[in-house]
Parts: sequence; C-alpha cells; structure tokens
Amino acid sequence: MNGTDVATPSLPVRVEVSVWQEAPFDPAGEVIFAIGDVHGCADQLHALRAAIASLAGDVSAPTRVVYLGDLVDRGPDSLGVLDQWATDAGAHGVDRLDRLIGNHEMCMLLAVGDGPHAAAARERWLGHHMGGSIVLAQMRSRVGRPDAVLDRSLLDAAVGSTVCSGLDSMGAHLRLGNLLLVHGGLRPGVEVDPWLSVPWTDFLAAEWAWIMADFLQWPHGFGGLKVVHGHTPPMRHQALTGQADPHQFTQDRLCLDGGSSRNGIVVAAQIEQGRYRVLRARGPVAPAAVALPD
Repeated sequence: MNGTDVATPSLPVRVEVSVWQEAPFDPAGEVIFAIGDVHGCADQLHALRAAIASLAGDVSAPTRVVYLGDLVDRGPDSLGVLDQWATDAGAHGVDRLDRLIGNHEMCMLLAVGDGPHAAAARERWLGHHMGGSIVLAQMRSRVGRPDAVLDRSLLDAAVGSTVCSGLDSMGAHLRLGNLLLVHGGLRPGVEVDPWLSVPWTDFLAAEWAWIMADFLQWPHGFGGLKVVHGHTPPMRHQALTGQADPHQFTQDRLCLDGGSSRNGIVVAAQIEQGRYRVLRARGPVAPAAVALPD
C-alpha cells in the first residue's frame, strides 16, 4: 500500500503509513492505535510510538493505544520494550491506553510463578521455539547476577514495580463498538463471552491467546464483531489464508503481527469510523533475534 513515511532521525527505523482503507469499523467514537507483536524490537517500538503521537495530535476524537500482546521474547531488547510499554497514555501521546496479554507474556508470568502450570510454562518459555531464554539472559544481565534463579523476585528486580504492575493488570481482550481486540483470535462456532472469559492463568486453555488456523481459516464472520489481533506472523498467515498482504482487513479480521523478530517490522493500525490505515516500523534485524515463524 502506498502512503507516507514518518522519519525518525535518531534511529535506523522508518515508519511507513499506508493509505486509508475502507472497512466497517465502529470504534464507538474513538480513534484506536492498535500495536501488534513487538517481540523485543525496542527501536521499532520507539519509532512507532513517536509516529502514533504525531498522528494522534491531528485527531479531534478521543484517542487510545491498545497493545495486542507479545512484547517479549526473541528480539534484542525485551526489557527495553517493557520499559516503553509501561509508560502512561500521555507518554504515548493519546488519551487512553490498554495493555492486552499475549501468549508470550502468559508463559513468562506463569514461568516465574509457583502455580500449577509453572513447570510446563517454564519448559515451553525457555525452549528455542518461544525464545524466553533471551529474556532470562537480559534479566540476569540487568540485575548483575548471571546465575540468578528464574522466579518472580528476578522479574521484579529486573523490570521494576511499574512494569510489574502493568504485567499483573493486563487484560485478555477489549471491546469498543463492534471491535474486538485480542491477541490470538476467536474460535468459530462457540459462544464468545464464555470463551473469552477463560483466565490467562489457565495457560493453554485460554485459547484466545493461542488460536491460529481455526480462526484464520474461518470465512463466515464472528457475529458482527470485527477482530483486530496479532499472534500470527506474515509467513504463517499467508500459508494459512493465502492473503498476499496479511495486514489487510478481510473476513472480519485484521492481523497486526508484522513478524518483528524475523524481519524487523513492527505493525500497528490507526482505526477510525469506517476506515483504517497500517503503520509499519521497519528497522534492522538484530543478530541476537530468534527468527521463528509464530
């Protein structure tokens, strides 16, 4: 999509803003800036936040940033991402801010806890597929304890009380007008409210953070809801849906996972009544990033 660039001179990152696209969005009178998976790409998030603040300054309606989850893992600076993510709405240049949980934050928080899913979450999170070992190394480096045990006290010491408060208060989803913002998506054919009410602490049972193929391959809509989500990066998305552009609204869904740790692209969307446009923050892929498909 052809659009404009927002320069970020202090960073090797540019934010591309697409042309407006028509879509049947009704965000209840607000302008929403939804941010997809960041996965430790702190420079891209910094540039994207600056672009959003600039665009929000030209808007007369109430503005809101919504993070769709998966801030951490795989990329070069997950802790730097969390530092930015934890700042308030004013620091983002908008009126309101919501933070939704992704499956990667879910695994991290369960892994540092002592609940019934801690061991399984720890094994999954520290495995190569999720890339949590990179975050563990970053936490140990920040606190200066290379052999620190992975537990809640390490997380608290590494990220501080403001970030921890934000992590503990993340929501599962957000509804605004006919929009549903959620990390993974919906399961077709089930009653929406009970399905979304499964708490994230139930780990894999909280399918709204994990679902992929069943959601993306469903062609019949979601009872009038327009779903804005992350979780599925472009290569995986294209294989499942056949869409040439995975960030195009179709079949009542809009995906904002840009594949950040693989290609250095963090994606957001500006959503208004009846239209949207896509913001892509492009930067170099750090050598330490873990390039995985989902």
